[in-house]
Amino acid sequence: MLRVGHYLNQFFAGIGGEERAHVPPSVRDGPVGPGRLLQALLGDLGAVTSTLVCGDNFFNEHLEDAAAAVRAWLRRVGPDLVVAGPAFAAGRYGSACAEVCRVAAETGVPAVTGMHPENPGVVMFRKAYIVPTGDSAADMARALPIIVALGRRLASGATIGPAEREGYLPRGVRRPGMRERPGAERAVAMLVAKLSGRPYRTELPVDAYESVPPAPGVRDLRRATIGVVTTGAIVPRGNPDHLKRCSETRWCRYDLGGRAALSPEEFECVHGGFYNQPACANPNVVLPLDALRELEREGAFARLLDFYCTTTGNDQRLADCKRNGAEIAQALQAAGAHGALLVAT
Repeated sequence: MLRVGHYLNQFFAGIGGEERAHVPPSVRDGPVGPGRLLQALLGDLGAVTSTLVCGDNFFNEHLEDAAAAVRAWLRRVGPDLVVAGPAFAAGRYGSACAEVCRVAAETGVPAVTGMHPENPGVVMFRKAYIVPTGDSAADMARALPIIVALGRRLASGATIGPAEREGYLPRGVRRPGMRERPGAERAVAMLVAKLSGRPYRTELPVDAYESVPPAPGVRDLRRATIGVVTTGAIVPRGNPDHLKRCSETRWCRYDLGGRAALSPEEFECVHGGFYNQPACANPNVVLPLDALRELEREGAFARLLDFYCTTTGNDQRLADCKRNGAEIAQALQAAGAHGALLVAT
């Protein structure tokens, strides 16, 4: 029978949300949370014998201690397979799952996880077997059977085929093999398809990111009008426009109303990518209106626009980032801004 070790963060283990992201590693016997579905999918062929649980903040802020806990867990439990997550689009969870897979590989234990392709954890350990998922746990029922099927093949020592056939994200690993046609013929066929406007797929994909030149500096800051923008999801209390905790596609504009600072009675932080309670207690730590008003009084710049723009940067797609950035810039220019302060988290 296949012995499976399962890794979960504090949320999926049922401990709590961001307020419990600091909890250190702990071990539980048997399946926990989504591990019960994992157990059902294994059926009589395997058993989730142990679950390692760790808070997202603890794992990422105490990486060496967390990795040591993973090693100790693997030595004690001796699993035939490790399943991490799946983490979907949760960045810190994805990073932790990638590290669990790395430590497992280091100790010779097959491991598999699942993540949204844009999860930063994907690039943390490129050689991990990562099944692509949707951006939320709504995709659990679809993704977990694929994870289990791939995990069973890994644990059996079977030869794992190409990513497109086995259902995992490309790992950047090239193996020698025979093709039906020589490379020269395939290259010419791709070129002809490209020139003819027909679909084709390269055999050597290269991720290319747009080169963005830096904006010119403000010539005379003391005479400049400055706007403020944040990806930290600072919103009026009650979140009137229902800004999402993650995967947001929009941005919002809110009046500052001549305020000298942001008060927790009027504003809050709804960002889901970090422990946001300190930002709810003092929204100025994410949108520093208090410091900007002081600089304005001191004459560091002429005037602060009496509104701010905000969105949730957590797991925002590149296409949405580009569109939101262009729209925000247009709004600032229309209001007469000479420059802007962009506050991230």
